[in-house]
Amino acid sequence: MEKIKVLIVDDSALIRKVLTEIINGQHDMEAVGAAPDPLVAREMIRQLNPDVLTLDVEMPKMDGLDFLEKLMRLRPMPVVMVSTLTQRGSEVTFRALELGAVDFIAKPRIDIVAGMQNYGREIADKIRAAMSARVKRHAPAVAPSNNADVVLPAVASRVASTEKLIVVGASTGGTEAIKEFLIHLPADCPGILITQHMPEAFTKSFALRLDSLCKISVKEAEHAERVLPGHAYVAPGHSHLLLKRSGANYMTELSQAEPVNRHRPAVDVLFRSAANYAGRNAVGVILTGMGRDGAAGMLEMHRAGAYNYAQDEASCVVFGMPREAIAAGAVDEVVPLAEMSRRVLQHLTVMGGRGTRV
Repeated sequence: MEKIKVLIVDDSALIRKVLTEIINGQHDMEAVGAAPDPLVAREMIRQLNPDVLTLDVEMPKMDGLDFLEKLMRLRPMPVVMVSTLTQRGSEVTFRALELGAVDFIAKPRIDIVAGMQNYGREIADKIRAAMSARVKRHAPAVAPSNNADVVLPAVASRVASTEKLIVVGASTGGTEAIKEFLIHLPADCPGILITQHMPEAFTKSFALRLDSLCKISVKEAEHAERVLPGHAYVAPGHSHLLLKRSGANYMTELSQAEPVNRHRPAVDVLFRSAANYAGRNAVGVILTGMGRDGAAGMLEMHRAGAYNYAQDEASCVVFGMPREAIAAGAVDEVVPLAEMSRRVLQHLTVMGGRGTRV
């Protein structure tokens, strides 16, 4: 078996050393080089032809974002960003994902060596996911700040939106997929609960970024808050997000129970709670991501009468999670990402939200 060739680009000699050791410690990958800045990296890419790049966000000589933008325009390849756990770090990271980076690794603030070594399995998994990712040539696009011209029509007159509920799960590639899904939804759509695999230092920034772009309100979920129409709640990186009921109201619940499928938050936990408390009033959406998290929970939703959508392979960065849900028999429709918002709302407005299974 050919090993995955990884090029490390980081201005920290310590990080280069630690990442090299982690990568070379895996049976299926090899660190073929380590560059201290993008200018050196450019030559090493030509010489070594790596399969995957790890790229520090902030570096001397050329900003990591500038380098990434040029790379994805001229020689698209899978890139995993190495980000700092700061507000600036999270903003730059989300911009990098917009530019085409597959995923990111959060660099610990203290005791970097121990912190990075503890992340060894996660780092290796993200490199493997990047290797299998669908990478596209980046063409910069300018979008209106509120995307008002692409928001779908209001649904309140046709959907009992206090009873209907949308639950969304995603992982690798999910930050951009979730943005694409939410940005088209009208302000009166049913309440939405979202689990995206992401470190806790980034989920609040992610929610704030979505809130600034969408007609609906988006926030990081808190414990025991009422789920309102026109609002989306993002699972915080430290806790599972669950749906509960209190009388006639849907409520959120946060749990720090053990990870499920090695994740906390886990998509399966959210989907199972939707099966239990929303049943046939729920619509499930599983988006791009590596692994199988969400498949079992989505099957429970299906059996409880929910109607479920999976993102199609062609529009996924990584097709793992949708593929597993489809294989489990949990999915009613497989839909391109660009059509997902419209199809979900269309389903919710047919016969009060109960469409015909296919």
